[in-house]
Amino acid sequence: MHKLTKMMKALSDETRLRILNILLEHESCVCEVMQALDISQSSASRNLGILYDTGFLRQRKDGIRIFYSIDETEELHVELFGVVKKALKDNKVMEADKKRLKETQGIIAR
Repeated sequence: MHKLTKMMKALSDETRLRILNILLEHESCVCEVMQALDISQSSASRNLGILYDTGFLRQRKDGIRIFYSIDETEELHVELFGVVKKALKDNKVMEADKKRLKETQGIIAR
């Protein structure tokens, strides 16, 4: 029960939902998340940390950058992500975030 409560708390925040929305599209580093969502580095890092600690994300280090992606190894996570993706479909804020992510990817060299 504790794990489910922790997952639901993680999903109850708009910033974390916005982060999941862009990570459902593309693996991203902190700098891409902060630019796509137009938030501070500390806010991006804190919220990515919460999602990671909940088990929703994987990390991959590439040089000095850490890239985050959706962890789809647990069936419950996959089901939750499907619900989140469906609920966020056609949301103007989420679409703007995805657009900024694509623009950011062109700017940030990996």
